[in-house]
Amino acid sequence: MKSAIIAATVASAAAFAPAPVAKTTSAINAFEQELGAQPPLGFYDPLGLLDDADQDRFDRLRYVELKHGRISQLAFLGQITTRAGFHLPGNIDGAGDAFDSFPNGFAAIGGPDSIPGAGTGQMLLFVGALELFVMKDSANGAAPGDFVGDFRNGYIDFGWDNFDEDTKLQKRAIELNQGRAAMMGILGLMIHEQLGTNLPIIGQL
Repeated sequence: MKSAIIAATVASAAAFAPAPVAKTTSAINAFEQELGAQPPLGFYDPLGLLDDADQDRFDRLRYVELKHGRISQLAFLGQITTRAGFHLPGNIDGAGDAFDSFPNGFAAIGGPDSIPGAGTGQMLLFVGALELFVMKDSANGAAPGDFVGDFRNGYIDFGWDNFDEDTKLQKRAIELNQGRAAMMGILGLMIHEQLGTNLPIIGQL
């Protein structure tokens, strides 16, 4: 009797067990060894951007991730320095408006005391020129570099070629992680600013 009860229990439990899934080649198999797939998350693609992707698509997405991370690092640094009271010296225009006369954050480009439209236009033109003619690599048509996001283009090195391969991988991983953190950081600052939240950590630097 006990054996029959145990057998019935095992059978009923097995009915609710997940069915075995056949192993197939997927993005996880293809890219789990790429730089950035590291603890604690490993390969992390919750939106499925790499589903059925080839190496060219992965390289393009990695290029975009690196670029956004670098921009976000500059943006976060700009936030903490200006809110700490550090501004460029001199005037921003011929009318005598000093750099430190404009507010921080969104208010500098969209408020009543914002930077004049001509100044904003100059910044956009400068960024556009960098995007089109300078910040290019093999992922967007430039000559191949050592890796995706290699913007040296044969001009700037900073001793990179003197590092061994392990050190290069370590430094690239550090930059990738810092860029990811900066993207979350600047997004958080932007949201809190729009919510009207005081930013005491930045304000007390």
